[in-house]
Amino acid sequence: MKISRFVGVACCALTLGAAAQPAAAHHSFSAEFDPDEPVTLEGTITRMEWINPHAWLHIDVRNEDGTTTAWMIESATPNTLFRRGFTRDSVRTGTEITVHGYRARNGANRANGRDIILADGSRLFMGSSGTGAPGDDSAADEP
Repeated sequence: MKISRFVGVACCALTLGAAAQPAAAHHSFSAEFDPDEPVTLEGTITRMEWINPHAWLHIDVRNEDGTTTAWMIESATPNTLFRRGFTRDSVRTGTEITVHGYRARNGANRANGRDIILADGSRLFMGSSGTGAPGDDSAADEP
């Protein structure tokens, strides 16, 4: 009976081990974004993704020639944003905003957001602390 119990436990362990999903690696600020490439983007929110490990803000930026360019702005975790005063109403589709951040190293239309300035002039800090981003004096272990 002991051998069959051992075999059963071993089979269970192997099955659980095989079903486990690998964890996605978390990146540092400097691995993906360039601190020497600050950007200021003025645009209209098209979508907000409240996902972990970073929420993503999508905006359309109007270019000088009248065309628009879609940008993705990485921010802190949804929980962190809520604690800082973000609500679903403050980042509604169609809202005009200004974003200060840092461009992706690969030149893609992506940035790590630092601040959002709303039409009424209020600011929301959207960056992650503890990432090594410029102006990040925090020693917190926040993702």
